[in-house]
Amino acid sequence: MGKGAEASFGAETTTSEVIDGIDLSGRLALVTGASGGLGAETARALASVGAEVVLAVRNVAKGEGVAESIRASVDGAHIEVRELELSVPASVRAFAKGFLAEHPSLNILINNAGVMACPLERTAEGWEMQFATCHLGHFLLTCLLAPALRAGAPARVVNLSSGGHRFSPVLFDDIHFESTEYDKWVAYGQAKTANVLFTCEFERRMQDSGVHALAVHPGVILTELARHLDENDIKQLMEKAPKGEGLKFKPVEAGAATSTWAATAPSLEGRGALYLEDCHIGELDEAEDSAGGYRGYAVDPAAAARLWELSEEMLGERFDLG
Repeated sequence: MGKGAEASFGAETTTSEVIDGIDLSGRLALVTGASGGLGAETARALASVGAEVVLAVRNVAKGEGVAESIRASVDGAHIEVRELELSVPASVRAFAKGFLAEHPSLNILINNAGVMACPLERTAEGWEMQFATCHLGHFLLTCLLAPALRAGAPARVVNLSSGGHRFSPVLFDDIHFESTEYDKWVAYGQAKTANVLFTCEFERRMQDSGVHALAVHPGVILTELARHLDENDIKQLMEKAPKGEGLKFKPVEAGAATSTWAATAPSLEGRGALYLEDCHIGELDEAEDSAGGYRGYAVDPAAAARLWELSEEMLGERFDLG
């Protein structure tokens, strides 16, 4: 795949187009939330060009079903399924311990799993569920797997954020909605902003090790992620969309394309702390009615460092990766 092909990439580009000419033979990839939707399609795409893929899933039976479907469509595919509950730190730690015991090096980590606009729910620690799942779980997982990523360098970490990060910055004074009224869209927005901030701080700490981190907005795709949404929620999303633009839905093959591109594109080798959308590098855009780009608060270095420290404090563990 040459730069000429990449120049034509956009919102409708599919995973098949992105991986054309890519060879991942001998490379190991880990995809969270791979029991369906974008995670399953991303895993299939990576396996189709030779990668060994580990599916990290909450539901092992569903994960095994995805693994079987990939093996049926990709000759010689090497797929492994492992259980992971991102909202439970003990599960994340057990997963990382088991993974590292069998896989001392990792080349691609795609933090794809998430929860979106759910009713107020808290973890056993009292953490708000969207923040706990989308950010804290992936923060812990990625930091625990950092030794394997170093060993697998050049390696990439792809964090799935969202254009929904524009709904809210991280609410440092009340992240878990303990004293303010819960708003599921604000909670989703801060969780997705946290994904970008984590990307920036992880890149700062790890870039000299040949491990780079990228944030991705996949687009609007109706997958299991949207299981908590009703007609009124969809209406609210439509109202939040840029005026005159509306919501533009993507099929899964296009929705997973930017993650796949982030993980494999030769043009992104050695680069990090980027916000990617529609298979290209997004730009800063503070306009209220913007249809793309990222907000400045999502890449603020001070906020990124503060989030890292707070995340360590919540989890009771320090990660000196720099």
